[in-house]
Amino acid sequence: MQHFDVAIIGLGPAGAALARQLAGHLSVIALDKKQRSGDKGFKKPCGGLLAPDAQRSFIRAGITLPVQVMADPQIFSVRTVDVQSNITRNYQRSYLNIDRHAFDLWMKSLIPASVTVHHDALCRKIWRESGLWYLVFCVEGEETTVTCRYLIGADGANSMVRRVLYPEHEIRKYVALQQWFKEKHDRPFYACVFDNATTDCYAWSISKDGYFIFGGAFALKNSRECFAALKTRLEKMDFRFGDVVKSEKCTVLCPSRWGDFVCGKEDAFLVGEAAGFISASSLEGISYALDSAEILSEILRSAPKNANAVYHRKTLGLRVKLWGKIIKNKCLTTPWLRKLIMQSGVAHIPQSQEKPTSEARA
Repeated sequence: MQHFDVAIIGLGPAGAALARQLAGHLSVIALDKKQRSGDKGFKKPCGGLLAPDAQRSFIRAGITLPVQVMADPQIFSVRTVDVQSNITRNYQRSYLNIDRHAFDLWMKSLIPASVTVHHDALCRKIWRESGLWYLVFCVEGEETTVTCRYLIGADGANSMVRRVLYPEHEIRKYVALQQWFKEKHDRPFYACVFDNATTDCYAWSISKDGYFIFGGAFALKNSRECFAALKTRLEKMDFRFGDVVKSEKCTVLCPSRWGDFVCGKEDAFLVGEAAGFISASSLEGISYALDSAEILSEILRSAPKNANAVYHRKTLGLRVKLWGKIIKNKCLTTPWLRKLIMQSGVAHIPQSQEKPTSEARA
């Protein structure tokens, strides 16, 4: 039975960043549901926007994004839509438009060969015994058991590690539904949509490489019906859908209280969305995934006596920031307050009604 210093479950942005940063310092094994390359295997339904905080994480690491992860066009504003009050505002934003699946595969490709990586792997069982963590996982039909000192849950909204550590823990969940369409809009745009008649969270759209992507977070019950109803309501506001090219679905967390943030215990740690580190106001999680991975990598490399306590303390700033997003979420999803904010016109940038030329569209 092989033993490792660290076992990481999940190689999204948090797990891949952590594996890369621990390589050469500790012996690491990493398990991931995605395949090594190509379009097959697990894909995260996501609008695919890289926030400024995530960009700063790459600056600190001295890493530049390759052209193959970038998507066209790059959009510098968000069209915020209040369906119920029929108000639309444009706010400046500095997101990078990316191909999320290509981004995830690129993040995995940065992991040095010294890390033992199993692609298309399924973790079946986790338990703690005699001061060690045991993992049973399956790759290509073959079951393997390993042990480790530190266990890392980077396995997202439905984290198996979180369920093992906190079996009674409950956090607000939504179904994220997303569909792709051929682009039919004269002007590509990124939109943030609020409509309390169909969801108490929010929906989004993004133009990407000739496609128009529309998605939203909905209550677990009647999610598909609410998704369809919202599309119908938006068609009256000049959202153009047409035939569905593909549909995607996943669970997404939306923290609503301080206790939703859980960091881990007994030499097991949670990073990214598995820890509840995701913005309640925008459901953006990549920046918090990268930040929590960076914090944890520094701690594990220094090997403190009580790593869990140190991690809990050093993520305080991250949790306070996310608490602010919970407050923002309450403001944005309260109809009368959202209407008041948008009616004020603060930070709104009016758009010209002039139609783009054929050269601009090209």
